[in-house]
Amino acid sequence: MAHRDDIECWLTDMDGVLVHENDAIPGASELLAGWEANGIPYLVLTNNSIFTARDLSARLRTSGLRVPEERIWTSALATADFLKQQVPGGSAFVIGEAGILTALHEAGFVMTETNPDFVVVGETRNYSFEAITKAIRLINKGARFIATNPDATGPSADGVLPATGAIAALITKATGREPYVVGKPNPMMFRSALNKIGAHSKKTGMIGDRMDTDIVAGIEAGLHTVLVLTGISDQREIEKYPFRPDEIVDSVADLLPTITGTVRTVEG
Repeated sequence: MAHRDDIECWLTDMDGVLVHENDAIPGASELLAGWEANGIPYLVLTNNSIFTARDLSARLRTSGLRVPEERIWTSALATADFLKQQVPGGSAFVIGEAGILTALHEAGFVMTETNPDFVVVGETRNYSFEAITKAIRLINKGARFIATNPDATGPSADGVLPATGAIAALITKATGREPYVVGKPNPMMFRSALNKIGAHSKKTGMIGDRMDTDIVAGIEAGLHTVLVLTGISDQREIEKYPFRPDEIVDSVADLLPTITGTVRTVEG
């Protein structure tokens, strides 16, 4: 386990760590400003594949958080990075919105319905029977099946909505093919983030609010893990898992000393 004093770079989740709905979590603005002022490399990670990094930067700004778009790493960007390595200049049929479409275009991909290298399923608010049917047929013809993230549902003002994982499961049922999922908890998303900022896992910390995605992926990627209790996981849920984060704090406000100091580590 890396000691706090060894941490030179940070990865942090967004929802539940820096913001809750449209409100900044106390301490988030100060922590981000401290990283910027001290030249500490960091990235804000999210499984959201709907929006571009520019969109998310604007959203955070309305919450009072200044995060440049180059400091945001989405599951869409990680997916595009992975596919570019697999098939440079390849082609894809995409179910998704601006986040994944823009990322793939910028990675040099062509969007097509004719013999694509990949079928990529991301999140959208406009899943259509026609698009899902097309995806199933293309996968059956040999296209490789990719999902940006495994989340089965997403929140809305009216309740939960089906998300990427739910649609991917439907396609799996129809094709017998499991997707390769790039986003959290796949540690590949963290490794691609490390590559983006030129960081080493032994010198990097991960701040998250979910034991089942942020923390387990951080552990598998070899990062120093910090769980905050402002999001999904609480003390009771922590006990359900056989693994533990390196640190548990109430919120990112408790992490302000990380710029120069230390925070308690988990014992046992």
